[in-house]
Amino acid sequence: MSTSKKKVAVVGYGGMGGWHTRYILQSDVCELAGIYDIKPERCELARENGIFVYESFEALLNDKSVDIVTIATPNELHNPLAIKAMEAGKAVISEKPVTLSSESLQEMIDVANKNGVIFTVHQNRRWDVDYKMMREAYRCGALGNIFTVESRIQGSRGIPGDWRGKKEHGGGMILDWGVHLIDQMLGIVYDRKVESLYCCCDHITNDEVDDGFKLDLHFEGGLCARIEVGTSHFISLPRFYMAGTNGAAMVNDWRETCKVVSCKKWHEQNVVPVVTSAGLTKTMAPRDEKTTETFEIERMDSDVHDFYRNICLAIDGKAEQIVTHPQMMRVMKIMEAAFESDRLGAVVKLDGDETVHV
Repeated sequence: MSTSKKKVAVVGYGGMGGWHTRYILQSDVCELAGIYDIKPERCELARENGIFVYESFEALLNDKSVDIVTIATPNELHNPLAIKAMEAGKAVISEKPVTLSSESLQEMIDVANKNGVIFTVHQNRRWDVDYKMMREAYRCGALGNIFTVESRIQGSRGIPGDWRGKKEHGGGMILDWGVHLIDQMLGIVYDRKVESLYCCCDHITNDEVDDGFKLDLHFEGGLCARIEVGTSHFISLPRFYMAGTNGAAMVNDWRETCKVVSCKKWHEQNVVPVVTSAGLTKTMAPRDEKTTETFEIERMDSDVHDFYRNICLAIDGKAEQIVTHPQMMRVMKIMEAAFESDRLGAVVKLDGDETVHV
C-alpha cells in the first residue's frame, strides 16, 4: 500500500538522532527535512554531513513542510518537546522510554488525541530477529504448555558515563534496556495478563541509578518470565530461553538460529543413570534422539524501515500504528511497578486493562 512521502525533522543529533537521520536518508517513504540540537558542535557536525540545521526548535515547528518530528533527546525532555510538536500539528515519534511516568505519558496521549495527530514511541527492537524467532517458538506448539521464558542482555563495561547514569535524565537500565525487553516479552507472551512482578535492581558501578536488574513477571496460568540486564558480566548467559511441558527453545545470541528440542516420547524404559563426580543421578539423565526431536527456527527477514513505513501509512489513515498508546502505557506501568518492587523489596500485584500486541 503506497503513501505520499513524509518530511521528518529530528530533534537531537546524538547517537540515536544520528541513527534516525541515517535511516530517514535511506527511506523509501520519508525525506529528512533537517535537525535541531541545542549543542552547537552537534549542529556543526550535521552541517558537515550535508544536513540542514534549524536555528531553533520554534523554527522547526514553524516549518509547514514537516510532517513528523522525531525526538531523540535525553529522556526528561521527551514530554515537553512532544507536546509542543503535537500542538503544532506534527506527528511525533519519541525515542524510548517515551517519558518518565505514566502521568506524563497520559498527558502526551491526551494532547495527541486532542490534536488528532499520530504519537508513538520508537520500539525498534520489535524487529530484532532473535525476538521474532522466540515469538515463533512460543506460538509453534512444539513446547507444550510454556511455563518459563527468559530474556537477558549482559555486558561488562558498566553503565555508560553519560546521561544514562543520571537519575534526573531518566538514566538506568530499566529505562534504557528494560523498556525494550519488557515490550518484547509482552509481544512473546501475547495471550496472558501479568498478575504480579518482583524486581531487584543492581548498583554495582552506579549508586544513583540501576546498572542492572532482575525482573520476574508472573503471568496468569503460572508462566513466569525472567527479564535480566547486567552491565558487569564477562560471560553472558543465553539471550533467550523458553521451556514448556513438552520441550525447550534457546537463542544463544542474536547472530544464531533458535534451537528447539521437543519430546516425542515422554516415558523411556531402562534409563541409564549418569555417573557424576560425586555419585549417580537417574533424574537428570540426558535424553537421546529416541525420545526427542531437535530442529531450528531459522532467522527470518526483518526490515526496521517498516517502522517509518507504518507511521507514514497511519498518518494517511491507511494503517493502524504498530506501537499503540495502550501498549506504551502498559510497558510504562510495568516499569513503574518494577521500581516500586525494588524499593519495597516485595512482590507488586498488577491490575487494570491489559493489552496485547502481535
